[in-house]
Amino acid sequence: MRYNRAPIGFTLLTMNDKTGTMAQALQEIHDFLPCVTPQRWIDNALANQDLMLIDHAHCEKKAASTALSLMYRYVNNFDLLNKMSRLAREELRHFEQVLAIITKRGVEYCHLTPARYAACLRAAVRIDDPGRLVDVMVVGAIIEARSCERFAALVPFLDEELADFYSSLLKSEARHYRDYLALAEKANGGPVAARVEEFTAIEKQLILEPDNEFRFHSGPVG
Repeated sequence: MRYNRAPIGFTLLTMNDKTGTMAQALQEIHDFLPCVTPQRWIDNALANQDLMLIDHAHCEKKAASTALSLMYRYVNNFDLLNKMSRLAREELRHFEQVLAIITKRGVEYCHLTPARYAACLRAAVRIDDPGRLVDVMVVGAIIEARSCERFAALVPFLDEELADFYSSLLKSEARHYRDYLALAEKANGGPVAARVEEFTAIEKQLILEPDNEFRFHSGPVG
């Protein structure tokens, strides 16, 4: 079964966005990312919602773990420590919320093999600092931006409970994207457009090329 893709503006009609703040944030993310999520991935997600929720829970847990790891590595970077501390708390709260939905729906939470997405992006990260920190922050910004874009793309097609939940995540995901990008620019001492261009070129391939198994950050399957 195929579902017609709603434009991002239609998604905004499902949210209380009287000030237009969310519309602006989503447009910024749309401009930052190299492509939109393919329709075929949307179809995959809607046909595999239990799997999507399980992998989403894993993604939230991994995001919190990444933030904590960065806090341990960069102990003298107070801006990073504050931003990552808040991010880790929010991601773990999101994990709890997804887990509650999974439990309510009678879905068995289980281990999943990860998508190739994050590993392929991180493979291009430089080894030594400050380049390493810049690249890790750019990768974090891309992952958060893509998560936000996919939540927004899915909202019009989901049941009310899940649509409301995914809508509620957009604001924090957009802020996480901005926090990572700001930390990248600070570590670089200026704009990071060249690194963003390099990593988004990799990301575009990962999003558009077919994958063997469906995951929240996979390419289309089938």
